[in-house]
Amino acid sequence: MPRHVSAHSRDSGNPASGAPPEFTPDSDRGRGRAGIVGVGAATIFFAASLPLLSLRPAAAAEPDLAFGAFQTGHYLTAFGIATNRVELRKDPKSMTLLGELYAGGLGVPQNDAKAVEWYKLAADRGDREAMFALAMFRLQGRGGPRDRDAGAKWLAAAAKLGHPLAAYDLALLYIEGQLFPQDFTRAAELLRAAAQAGLPEAQYALGTLYKQGRGVAKDMKEAARLLGLAAIADNSDAQVEYGIALFNGDGVPKNEQAAAVIFRQAALHGNPVAQDRLARILAEGRGAPKNPVEATKWHLISKARGETNLTLDDFVNKLDPATRTAGEKAAQPFIDALKEPKG
Repeated sequence: MPRHVSAHSRDSGNPASGAPPEFTPDSDRGRGRAGIVGVGAATIFFAASLPLLSLRPAAAAEPDLAFGAFQTGHYLTAFGIATNRVELRKDPKSMTLLGELYAGGLGVPQNDAKAVEWYKLAADRGDREAMFALAMFRLQGRGGPRDRDAGAKWLAAAAKLGHPLAAYDLALLYIEGQLFPQDFTRAAELLRAAAQAGLPEAQYALGTLYKQGRGVAKDMKEAARLLGLAAIADNSDAQVEYGIALFNGDGVPKNEQAAAVIFRQAALHGNPVAQDRLARILAEGRGAPKNPVEATKWHLISKARGETNLTLDDFVNKLDPATRTAGEKAAQPFIDALKEPKG
């Protein structure tokens, strides 16, 4: 997850050794969604790629028909109910819903300016979802000029009201140290709030801070616990880090078999570091039975995605032609898929 880059080579194994060394963490390779060290301005707002709004009221006294219609794709019905509630009750949640409908062009023509108007009305009435939406719009330059200062202020307002994604993004701003003085302690506080709300990205980011001892006392057990929570939620970067912790017994009891399972999960999600780790496991037979064909397959897939491992290159080159060809054939569909145009 941190953005500083260490040595480029993935060859951490020793070709002359019969077994690979302990796996080394890849968090310093910048694989995660949240930058912790040296974050650039263009790389921090990853929460914007998550669902923008969670519109359901925390404790509704009656069924929310507008939200229900929105969730089931009945956007015109949602628009009508929300409009009626705004007219009768000046309901902030309904204003936010109208903003979302205009923002997405759902049942109405897409109109960022109208979306901003509705979000602003709701935000002024204390709706944290609208505040977060406004922050994203200001940071992305939607519905008006890009304004990081205004975006940060809306993030702070939403985070103060307990919005997990806002707390997460605000933490990244404190880590980045451009809009605010760099403050890892404050970042950790914000990440903790988001992590406790169940946000896997925050669990992963906070786990990395505990691992590094930034903003919190270094605590490998707490780091492993948080990484494990994010891994369970299918955060593939966390799966890699938790798999490494399991394989090495770092902050958690050593369990190479469990590590192999987790690396396979992340490998199937397309994580190249996990693919590289899984290839090493299958080549050496630590955590899973030796399987040179599968080891070759995953090595070639990870290599096609930019990973470098000279030890595995040497392993594959020394295989008999039939085994190597079988591995290459197994890898080819995955490699071909990487070449297909996106979208």
